[in-house]
Amino acid sequence: MKRCCEGVGLPCLFKGVGMASLRPPKYLLVFDFDETIINENSDDSIVRAAPGQALPEHIRQTFREGFYNEYMQRVLAYMGDQGVKMGDFKTVYENIPLSPGMPDLFQFLSKNHELFEIILISDANMFGIECNLRAAGFYSLFRKIFSNPSSFDKRGYFTLGPYHSHKCLDCPANMCKRKILTEYLAERAQEEVEFERVFYVGDGANDFCPSVALTSADVAFPRKGYPMHRMTQEMEKNQPGAFQATVIPWESAAEVTRYLQEVLKKKC
Repeated sequence: MKRCCEGVGLPCLFKGVGMASLRPPKYLLVFDFDETIINENSDDSIVRAAPGQALPEHIRQTFREGFYNEYMQRVLAYMGDQGVKMGDFKTVYENIPLSPGMPDLFQFLSKNHELFEIILISDANMFGIECNLRAAGFYSLFRKIFSNPSSFDKRGYFTLGPYHSHKCLDCPANMCKRKILTEYLAERAQEEVEFERVFYVGDGANDFCPSVALTSADVAFPRKGYPMHRMTQEMEKNQPGAFQATVIPWESAAEVTRYLQEVLKKKC
């Protein structure tokens, strides 16, 4: 099968021939994290560990559109100054609830792990994602997690950095998910793994950018009423046919599970 990535800076990729004894998964399933896997924005959630569970106005006023990563660096520095430690952050992350239907979707994927390669692309941070997924029992589902680097320095302050730099004008300065996804597909193709279909589950504007790069064989699952969903609707209205992937909006991840179950039934 040929997967064409024209328009996103990549040549067409061709399916390689893998070893028969090590069949690669048929499908790539890509997840966002905030307000997709979890039912909150984790950057907002961690404020629960701050004194009074709130940020001072002088910190909140430093936010600039497209530079959220830099803003969160200032938030974390303030929280460090207030004595918030690793254990405080860990407790918050571990207790953020998964989105409706998400545990059942992950159970379904666990039972069909040989068919799905699963990755996560998130503008949150590695520490928070790992804490949450380990507590929920689903960390091992993911072959790879792409997120902003984070750690605790000698003072015990939670520090955050940008994931990478890029030239996309539609994405935050620290992360373009389309760049990450297309580079991942190219890397896997070089390893002789080419997927029949890509499924993308997300909610935000930064999930719309990679979903535009999907082909007509692929499926985008935007969360109903969130920016990714509104942007797919606007593109279809203003540029009919420009958005190539099938669009399946969801309120509960149970809807994603049902769709994937139907895909597997048709393959039997």
